[in-house]
Amino acid sequence: MLLIITCLFPAAAGILASALPASGDKSRNRRYAAVMLLTDLLALAAMRLSAPVTVLRFTENATVYFALDGIGRLFLLAVLILYTCVVFYAFEYMKMEERPEVFFGFLFLSLGAMIGVCGSGNMLTVYCCFEFATLTSMPLVLHEMSREAVAAAMKYLYYSVAGALMGLLGVFFVYYYSVADKAFRPEGILDPVRTAGHEKLLLVMILLAIFGFGTKAGMYPMHGWLPAAHPIAPAPASSLLSGIIVKAGILAVIRMVYYTVGADFVRGTFVQYIWMSAAMLTVFMGSTMAFLEKNLKKRLAYSSVSQLSYIMTALSVLTPQGLQGGLLHVMAHFCAKGCLFLTAGVFIYKMGIRDVRQLKGIGKSMPRTTWCIMLSALSLVGIPPMGGFLSKWVIAMAAVEGGSGFWAFMPPAVLLISALLTAGYLFPLVIDGFFPGEDANPIVLQSSEPSGLMVVPMAVLCAVSLAAGLFGLQILGALGI
Repeated sequence: MLLIITCLFPAAAGILASALPASGDKSRNRRYAAVMLLTDLLALAAMRLSAPVTVLRFTENATVYFALDGIGRLFLLAVLILYTCVVFYAFEYMKMEERPEVFFGFLFLSLGAMIGVCGSGNMLTVYCCFEFATLTSMPLVLHEMSREAVAAAMKYLYYSVAGALMGLLGVFFVYYYSVADKAFRPEGILDPVRTAGHEKLLLVMILLAIFGFGTKAGMYPMHGWLPAAHPIAPAPASSLLSGIIVKAGILAVIRMVYYTVGADFVRGTFVQYIWMSAAMLTVFMGSTMAFLEKNLKKRLAYSSVSQLSYIMTALSVLTPQGLQGGLLHVMAHFCAKGCLFLTAGVFIYKMGIRDVRQLKGIGKSMPRTTWCIMLSALSLVGIPPMGGFLSKWVIAMAAVEGGSGFWAFMPPAVLLISALLTAGYLFPLVIDGFFPGEDANPIVLQSSEPSGLMVVPMAVLCAVSLAAGLFGLQILGALGI
């Protein structure tokens, strides 16, 4: 029951904190801080003390069931860290936006939904929470209520709902061919007797579900919403969307493939090779588009398309080491990309600058912010000791050991090319920032560091990225993964 309270508390308390009259922004922000910190405490207690619980029973075999395992705990930790950082950052950033109470209300609603996704104990529960996460995060994109914001929010909604329906179709068929108990198991829940003779149909449905849930993670060809939504949303929302909300799709794919049908059922089939091919194509395409893009937030959005498919590539190897590499990159990506979107928000908040070409000299006026960019860039490129190095190393090793021929050497090659492109679109921000020569932007040079409410969350995320690189394997081991 503690896990259910943890899901409901931030949603109810966040709405209440936004709706009740307040004497000013500081008073309301104190309420939001209290809601976030209490949610953190409840979630940490649930990770240690919560027991599996069935909340709703539609039919005998269709239940809303919650249970936390090692995978759920890892994603829940990522949710708590990023949401906590973003909430405190947003206290400062949202001074430039209208209706901050509406923004925070939906932020806490989406937090409750994401906790639900992490704590889901079967695929039907994952689907329900997945949809709720979409519906509650869409208003974050819509927040500015401009024509562009409405178009981007509707695109996000259409893509996400279409992907979720594809996922639901896959869930329906998997449930039909599975045992009575639908709770997640490492070996899967398919019934060999019922499945016999229907393997091809089931594989088609599984592939449909992978692409459906992969829509949230921006996998080609369902990636179009991501570069449209991120540049329009306020920076705190972009950080959440790219850093953790998109990973609801990653978690849904893990639950479907590894804990519902079982990796052995998919390994060596056309599903694996189509999935891996699409993931590698997305890695390359996203990196290329990011390299060519000049709008900073849109560049980071395309980067997310690429980096998320690193995780998909790792998962498509269908080995324990591949799963491990994917989870390590979940840790590396959520903090690095979450931090980068917050730094982009600093430039918008302080100077109104969105174009990377106008940031020359930023290291002179905002050295702390630029150092955060550099550390996050090092992680995404894969430079030790940051988190991205460890995750990419494990992913490459998993591909070599788990594949053969083309499928063994192609993933590491794609990851290497993408790393070079990532360096090409992130490192110039740092180099031009600290060494602008005579091309420094006078507006940039006249600016100054933001307040600690913005700098500290970025620094915390950089520290988490470093910890993921140094202790990532130990963290997975402590969680029993």
